[in-house]
Amino acid sequence: MSVADFMTTDLVTIRPETRINDAVDLMKKHDIHRLPVVDNGKLVGLVTEGIIQRALPSEATSLSVYEVNYLLNKTTVDEIMEKDVRTIKSSSVLEEAIYQMRKNNIGVLPVVDDGHLTGIITNNDIFDAFLNVAAYGNGGTSVTVHVPAQEIGFLAKVSEALASHKYNILSLFVVKQGDAKAIELHVDSEDETGVKNALKQAGLEE
Repeated sequence: MSVADFMTTDLVTIRPETRINDAVDLMKKHDIHRLPVVDNGKLVGLVTEGIIQRALPSEATSLSVYEVNYLLNKTTVDEIMEKDVRTIKSSSVLEEAIYQMRKNNIGVLPVVDDGHLTGIITNNDIFDAFLNVAAYGNGGTSVTVHVPAQEIGFLAKVSEALASHKYNILSLFVVKQGDAKAIELHVDSEDETGVKNALKQAGLEE
């Protein structure tokens, strides 16, 4: 899976000279939480709800509501935006996007190809990708099979056990559990008992 498979390409962007109030209005209108800042097709910054919140005067300020609104109307996003923006290529594997988000404690990565902004991928896109790969919501049965250490051809054994009973695998994950491994399966049948019996008859341990 690549970033291109799950990134958002229908982008709402702003220019550096956009006023903060206008940026806030755009976020509300499109129900989004961040805006890439683009100048001549190039990504030059990123504005998020958190950045705007930190730019607002604190509750302890002596400014009136009128003065705050005046300030936000005069301030442009290039004065508060994050300029050192981490990006990723659309051809990158999804795991790289997850790694970068976790490593840098961020929830969004603008997608930049050949110097131009082509998309954006967020933690919500990552969640959607996981649900898609896991075939969640497609019905069926989820089961876990424990993997014996160093057994060659174990996946083929699991597949054959299910196929012999006319069950198809919708998704499959190999999960580490300490020093051991387990296979998380999603099978295209609501007959949970039948699926488990098929595995048990093949000598596969749940």
